[in-house]
Amino acid sequence: MLQQQMIPHAGFTVSALGFGCMGMSEFYGTANDAESIETLKAALDLGVTFFDTADTYGIGHNEELVGRFIKEVGRDRIRLATKFGIVRQKDVYDRRIDNSPAYIRSACEASLRRLGIDHIDLYYMHRFDTTQKIEDVVATLAALKQEGKIGAIGLSEVSAATLRKAAAVHPIAALQSEYSLWTRDVETEILPACRELGAAFVAYSPLGRGVLTGALTKVEDLAADDFRRQSPRFAEGNLDRNLKLLAPVEKLAKEKGCKPGQIALAWLLAQSAKDSRTPIVPIPGTKRIKYLQENVAAAAVKLSAADLTLLDEALPVGAAIGERYTPAGMKGVNL
Repeated sequence: MLQQQMIPHAGFTVSALGFGCMGMSEFYGTANDAESIETLKAALDLGVTFFDTADTYGIGHNEELVGRFIKEVGRDRIRLATKFGIVRQKDVYDRRIDNSPAYIRSACEASLRRLGIDHIDLYYMHRFDTTQKIEDVVATLAALKQEGKIGAIGLSEVSAATLRKAAAVHPIAALQSEYSLWTRDVETEILPACRELGAAFVAYSPLGRGVLTGALTKVEDLAADDFRRQSPRFAEGNLDRNLKLLAPVEKLAKEKGCKPGQIALAWLLAQSAKDSRTPIVPIPGTKRIKYLQENVAAAAVKLSAADLTLLDEALPVGAAIGERYTPAGMKGVNL
C-alpha cells in the first residue's frame, strides 16, 4: 500500500501518489466511462486516496464521472480536489479565465452538484485572471471554507509572487503545476516559495504527457483527437529531439528492471523526500488498470544519490524543446 503524507495547511493526509482524472474525459483519445470507473476503483484498492479533477475537464463530464465513482465507493475513503476558473464551450479548446467572486461561488455549487457531495477537500483556482486581485480570490475561497463547502485552498500554475500574495490572506494548502523530468521550471522560484510558505506541491503530467514512459515513439501513435498533436513539444522535429533525452532514463530503467515511467515517478518522489516542509504529490493519470499498476509500483523503486545526480544532469531545467502548451493553453500560466 502507498505511504500517506500530511498536507500541512489542509490538516489531512493523502497518498504519496495521487490520481489525475482529466484524461478519462478528453484530450487523450476516446473516453470509456465503464473502464474508467473500474480503474478508479483499482486505484483505491492499491492505496491511492487522492483524486484530482476540474470542472473544465470534459465540460463537467469528469466531475460527473468522479461523482459516480464516489457514490460507489463511499465519500469517506478518498480526498478529492477539483478546480474552477477555466471556462470553455463544448468541443472547443479556446478558453476564458474567470476568477470573479460570483463565478467562484457558482462554480463551487456546480461542482458540488456534479460530484454529488457537500464538501470539496481541496479547491483550486485553476488559472489566474489578472483582471481580479488574487487577494479577493482568496478571500472568496476563505469564505467558502468558513461555510464548510471546501476544506483547503489551492492554486494552480501561479507565479511565486502570486503565491506569496495569496498566502498573506489565507494559508495556501497546495500549489499545482506541471512537474517532471522534462518540465522542471518550478524548481527555480515556485518550489522554494512553497517550502517557505509550507504549501504542498501537486505535480501534474509527472510522466511528461506520456513521453517519459518510453511508449510513445511518434506523433502518429496518438489518436486523431489527442491534444498532444497540437502541442509544440510534439511538433515535427521537436518530438524527435525530446525523445532522445530519454536515453539515460531508459538505461537506468533497464539496469533496475523497471519501466522508464517508474524511474520518472521515483525521481519525483525522491524530490519530495528532500524537504518535509513541502510534500510533492505526483498525480499520474491513466484510463487503464495495467498502467495504474505500473505507476503505483514506482513507489517501490529506489534511486541512489548517484542515480539522482545522473538524471539531474541528463534532464536539467529547460531541457525539453518547445512550449508546454499552445498560446491558448498558456493563458493564465505562471502569472
